[in-house]
Amino acid sequence: MRYAVNIIIGFISLVATVKNVQAQGLGGIDAVNNTDFSRRLRLSADGWANFGFSYNPSAPGDRYNGPVTFNDRDREVQLNQLYLLIERRVDKLARQWDVGGRVDFLFGSDAQFAQALGAPQGHWDAQLTGNRFYSIALPQAYAELYAPWGNGISAKIGHFYTIIGNESVMAPDNFFYSHSYTMQYGEPFTHTGVLLDYPLLAGPDALSGWTLNAKLGTVTGGSIGGWDAAFDHGLGAWRFLGGLSLNSPEGDTTFDATASSGPTAEQNPANWSLYSLVLKQQLTTSVQYALQFDHGRVEGQATQQSAEWMGLVNSLTYAIDSELAAGLRLEWFRDDDNFRVLSPARESLAANQAGSYYAATIGLRWQPNGWLMLRPNARYDWSDGSRPFDGGNSGTQWLISFDCTVRF
Repeated sequence: MRYAVNIIIGFISLVATVKNVQAQGLGGIDAVNNTDFSRRLRLSADGWANFGFSYNPSAPGDRYNGPVTFNDRDREVQLNQLYLLIERRVDKLARQWDVGGRVDFLFGSDAQFAQALGAPQGHWDAQLTGNRFYSIALPQAYAELYAPWGNGISAKIGHFYTIIGNESVMAPDNFFYSHSYTMQYGEPFTHTGVLLDYPLLAGPDALSGWTLNAKLGTVTGGSIGGWDAAFDHGLGAWRFLGGLSLNSPEGDTTFDATASSGPTAEQNPANWSLYSLVLKQQLTTSVQYALQFDHGRVEGQATQQSAEWMGLVNSLTYAIDSELAAGLRLEWFRDDDNFRVLSPARESLAANQAGSYYAATIGLRWQPNGWLMLRPNARYDWSDGSRPFDGGNSGTQWLISFDCTVRF
């Protein structure tokens, strides 16, 4: 804990200095992005720090809030993310060939979940540090190529975040501090391979303003179906990754269908498949509803039993005003085959337990300006058929959490 506190204190001092400089119009990342060099090369940088605190009334002896991850430490200040990225976005409006790319760097207690742990023998980012809780991850490092064919096609080549699901590793992109089981255990975080992006319906081809976008790719590496794989291990097994995204003319309705499928590993041809359906609907100008359903399955082999898992997540958010919003999330995640929960996560701290996991989360998100976000959350978890909380001593768990995200 002292390690994290010292980092956070140092960071707060640094941010205070940077914001003071920015207030005087002297610098900051915006100033870097607006230099002649950055504008000429179309380079942009971004970054933030996210840190939080969780209170578990059960006071587990090992301070472990699992199987909840990310904010998995009880009564400890966690530096979840010190995040930096630099990118050159391809210009799709110019309708000419273009090359871009992006590299992301993540340090903090969240880093372990974004590492290439699907390739345990790999050397991408899983072995950069030896600290139990604070690690380094390089969740994205890819080149992007744009070709003005048809409606315009782009290709990511390298290591990139998954297109599956509704939540993100990146803290500013999520409404809640904690994550759903479906995101934590039911989906990949990253892939390594090639991903094409093509607008099937756009501009004059759109039907009454509706747009339809397709993603199609192939991913490789690792030993768990191409999930969280590196560049240097298990490259003999290739899998499908793709999806469709439908958007209404006003942007108040979106529907995403994504999937991955292929052999588990080079030496294991058992099919490992997952699909995810996400519907988002703007009910009023202030209220948005999101429904997500995931289903995954792995075939059985001589040394591996078949298994499946399923997640259902309901989310409702209400914008109280331009700065403050309230949210509710209800989830059911089924892992009756004892296959996904606490795998891999920090599995050295707990044992897998089969069953269904339920969670109800309420919270607020306050963004008073462009560089600060505060998120207090209350979460209640329970399980049937197992006692996964408090070191295997309880079937329920309360968590009261608070986090802060500061953009550079």
